[in-house]
Amino acid sequence: MIQHREEFLETIGNSLKRTVNTKVKPQRNWKYAPQKKGYQGLSQDDLLEILEKQCDKIHTDVVTTTVKDLPNALEQVVDQYGGGPISMWQDSRFDDYNLKPLYEEKWPNKGYDVSKWFPELGEQNIQNAEKANIGLTFSEYVLAESGTVVLFSDQAHGKSVGLLPNNFIAIVKKSMIVPRMTQVAELLNKRIESGESLPSAIDFVSGPSNSADIEMKLVVGVHGPIHATYIILMDE
Repeated sequence: MIQHREEFLETIGNSLKRTVNTKVKPQRNWKYAPQKKGYQGLSQDDLLEILEKQCDKIHTDVVTTTVKDLPNALEQVVDQYGGGPISMWQDSRFDDYNLKPLYEEKWPNKGYDVSKWFPELGEQNIQNAEKANIGLTFSEYVLAESGTVVLFSDQAHGKSVGLLPNNFIAIVKKSMIVPRMTQVAELLNKRIESGESLPSAIDFVSGPSNSADIEMKLVVGVHGPIHATYIILMDE
């Protein structure tokens, strides 16, 4: 809950000698908008090519597949990462894409523990993610320019799933590849204007964790996933 919001805005408004406006959206008729022209006119194939090149730079693998072959592609990536434990969201898309046999039969039969994120489990969800070898999520969008997936976090989609396991897998539709942050902001704004209630947190994740704080030497996997793979669904 936001406290003392009105007093805070009133203080700023008085300092700027402006009337506080909390109802009318300001017009932004910019004369120039170079941020919108950088990748203008590119096809989804073009954006995918840019995404793949950028992901190579940020130590992230890209796997392209179809909806039909998604179960096999996902199983291969999970096996390459050494299997479970696997932490995953509670998300109907797993069933929509015929992944239920994987997490209910194949992975348990291989000895891979699977834990779904259920709100009623509370702190146990975070403990499951901490112990997990793989975190499995869906991404709403992916930014070609930076190789960034966009994760909607809410009660059934815990942020920890993409943050705590050693390996991170995000599934995203090819049609959801956008040039850069500008286009994602526009899409999110349209969804808000249409009355859609967006989740409490929207996370932008660009591959595995890394840091170059010490002597400008890049170290990958410092405080989060060591490896990351984006699975792109080509026929969406």
